[in-house]
Amino acid sequence: MSSHGRVLFRWICLQVIFASVLSEDWEANVVPEIKALTTSCVVLPCTFKYPGAQLPDSRLRAIWHTKEKQDQIIYHEDRTRVIDNFKDRTTLLGRLSEKNCTLEIDKVRNHDNGPFCFRAEIPQKDQYSFLKSCVTVKPTDEPENLQLDKKEFLEEGEPVSFRCSVKHTCPSHPPTITWSYPNSNPTVNHRDISNGNWEAESLLTLIPKEKDAHTFLTCTIKFHGGTTRTITTPLYVKRKENYLHIIIPVAAALGTALLFGVMCFFMSKKYKSQIQELQSGNGFLGRMSRMSQSLQE
Repeated sequence: MSSHGRVLFRWICLQVIFASVLSEDWEANVVPEIKALTTSCVVLPCTFKYPGAQLPDSRLRAIWHTKEKQDQIIYHEDRTRVIDNFKDRTTLLGRLSEKNCTLEIDKVRNHDNGPFCFRAEIPQKDQYSFLKSCVTVKPTDEPENLQLDKKEFLEEGEPVSFRCSVKHTCPSHPPTITWSYPNSNPTVNHRDISNGNWEAESLLTLIPKEKDAHTFLTCTIKFHGGTTRTITTPLYVKRKENYLHIIIPVAAALGTALLFGVMCFFMSKKYKSQIQELQSGNGFLGRMSRMSQSLQE
């Protein structure tokens, strides 16, 4: 390929790259509706696109506002612009340079419904409010999907695992899960289950003892903000089969019988030899009989 051809090829490639970048429209992706536990926090996942080349954080500005009134700002880097109801309760978790506009609302209140919309600004150049991609928050006083495994029977001495889990929307401050079982060392996991929902779970492995029978196992879940819930399940422990109460008396009886048998054997042997001596004339009666006969002569 000639030098002129190489230059032309590079020019075409650059045109394709710039065309693909410049052809991007303003677009935001959010979860349209999300539940939130009051007094806790809720994280609103958000990503966005804008036309032109990708910019650093310093060249972009993020604003969140209500859909009804765009001047009611719930997040702004200038905190004086935020309405009183949301002051010190909102934090931008996403990085604008990575086209992430995720927002956290802390200390959720019953009237934090929204809808809330994101607006991106390129100072002194452009701005766009994503009014078709807003988020409605549904505050609730009760946590969702609290679950604790229930076991019908536990085998004494056999390891068994229990799982306690809960769904939440506050991954920046996940719930803490504790157990009532002493000296427990549970495994804790947090995972994203999509659409702004997360799951916190704790796995407890224990070895049931006889003393655990007819007691209760309690899982306590404490949420960011102070809300606490407990779940309890009864423990039914099946005792391990123990035959000592049968083996010991039987062994004692067999031992006694064996000892008695041995004694009887030796005693019968002794008496048998004595009887044989008497019958053979070597015994006491035989000697007396011979002495009597000699005197008569």
